[in-house]
Amino acid sequence: MSTTFSRRAQLGDLLARAVISGLFLVLAINLFGDFQRTGRFTGLLLLISELLVAIFTLTRRQTSDVDRTRIALLLTAVSVAGPPLLRTSANGGLMPDAVTAAISAVGLLIVVFGKLALGRSFGIVPANRGVVTRGPYAFVRHPIYTGYLITHVAFLAAHPSLTNLFIVLVADTALIGRAFREEQTLEKDDCYQAYRRRVAWHLVPGVF
Repeated sequence: MSTTFSRRAQLGDLLARAVISGLFLVLAINLFGDFQRTGRFTGLLLLISELLVAIFTLTRRQTSDVDRTRIALLLTAVSVAGPPLLRTSANGGLMPDAVTAAISAVGLLIVVFGKLALGRSFGIVPANRGVVTRGPYAFVRHPIYTGYLITHVAFLAAHPSLTNLFIVLVADTALIGRAFREEQTLEKDDCYQAYRRRVAWHLVPGVF
């Protein structure tokens, strides 16, 4: 039974990696095409953020303490699949591209610092791959998700459309739900309980 479960988990992991890589390729084609046509830079920053997701997913540390409940898998699938479905818009942005690119760059920097702090402890499905408290994790429990939210909002401002708005709302709501599922998985760890007492904020210091 355990061998069968292990094989299913491995197959599921391989499938997840393949899907993420495929979605990233589709997103890359769309954003590079838009950059060549318009010179708008904001989309490329989103692309870099999603590239980091693909890279860290392929190199992440394996663990057996994974939340494989249906709700966790659903939240993960929606939050991961959403951003690559965003599309550039022929209409002008709500703000100049320089402004949205600067906002996106802030989000990307937070993502980069967060992922450097995590290293191979990064994961997609809620799991305990080790408790990390250094870097931006000293301020909020999910700094990478904070960075994602910023880059998504910046992209939406640069490429406003009802489709993009719907994708961002659904995907980022799932992202926040995924963050709570991760905390539920980690709360069994004494180190995480101590960390949670020190760091009260989930995404934004002093706000949430």
